[in-house]
Amino acid sequence: MNRPEIHISFASELHPLAAPERRRGRTVLATDGTSTLGHVVESLGVPLTEVGRLLVDGREVPVSHVPAHGERVEVRAVDRPQRVPGAPLRFLLDVHLGTLARRLRLLGVDAAYESEDIGDPELAARSAAQRRVLLSRDRGLLRRREIWAGGYVYSDRPDEQLRDVLGRFAPPLAPWTRCTACNGTLAEADKDAVQDQLEHGTRRTYDVFARCTRCGRVYWRGAHHAQLEAIVDRAMSEFGGAAV
Repeated sequence: MNRPEIHISFASELHPLAAPERRRGRTVLATDGTSTLGHVVESLGVPLTEVGRLLVDGREVPVSHVPAHGERVEVRAVDRPQRVPGAPLRFLLDVHLGTLARRLRLLGVDAAYESEDIGDPELAARSAAQRRVLLSRDRGLLRRREIWAGGYVYSDRPDEQLRDVLGRFAPPLAPWTRCTACNGTLAEADKDAVQDQLEHGTRRTYDVFARCTRCGRVYWRGAHHAQLEAIVDRAMSEFGGAAV
């Protein structure tokens, strides 16, 4: 018995994820006649977290649709900015995205992150329990059904990763309000109250401080401030419309 054949195409944004032979526009694919369209798409390398509308012969269908012989399938990317149900918008990043996590926190974005590899099952469970968007470059992790919401991070360069996440999810920005170490919130701190945590040179040179309300880490405009300020300025210039 001949296997059903469909004609499938992926949006250009999804080509980096799709199998190489599926990046040439519409191609023919033999299916088993029982798998859902969602399963078919993922089997070709694209997690459903990256998929927007699925069109079959021009009409939108759910991921549970079972494609039939001769159907023409169009796989579109998620719309940007992507609206995630539920509030507030919060993120969970896997172990490989530590720099991105710190930069999101620098901009005041709630970004949970574990510096140790806690494993895919635990990450997926936390995404569901805490209702956080799971960010990862691991397509296998993003295919886990228990995650609440997710997003593939396409680049391995922190600058591009940050632009990708801010452009896709448009989180509200509030720079300098969150601890880059633990994700807690910052509060103004009196110099006398934090002087026992400061080196002598810092006590002599700086007068304005903030302290994390969770871990107690103290912040001031030190030697690296100009570099951090440049990251903030670029983000606010391009995505500041989302600022709170």
